[in-house]
Amino acid sequence: MKTPRLMLAASLLGLLVACSSVPYAQRVGQRQAAYAAAAGAPVNSFRFFNLYSWEPLGDTELAVYTRPNQAWLLDLGGCHDLMFVNAIGITSNVGQVMVGFDKVLTGARNFPCTITRIRPVDVKSLKVAQQKQRQIESAAREGQPPAAAH
Repeated sequence: MKTPRLMLAASLLGLLVACSSVPYAQRVGQRQAAYAAAAGAPVNSFRFFNLYSWEPLGDTELAVYTRPNQAWLLDLGGCHDLMFVNAIGITSNVGQVMVGFDKVLTGARNFPCTITRIRPVDVKSLKVAQQKQRQIESAAREGQPPAAAH
């Protein structure tokens, strides 16, 4: 009797996990689109002295901030499990990160990920797009009086 219940519970758990991953994938897709829209023309390199922050955008893209208002969108040659690493490193030569030469390091268990394209990100336009995504449209339900303002 326990085996059918256990199988049912496992099936339901699998269904819940599958359903919960759809919004996550949608959010990642929205973030990728926002960064792509704010990214400029490809460049061969950028000056790099400090990694301020970073955001993985799947296994092939990474946004890195070298300052709060300066970001770069890096295309990578397939970085396994980039979405799940806790820390990254970026190689550079004399303060320059170059396409095809430098790499993103994701830990001891993974191989370095080659940077295949670099695009500067217009951080101001990215923030405007993020604010627009956060706005919530509200409307009264049909047949309901509008809510009173406090």
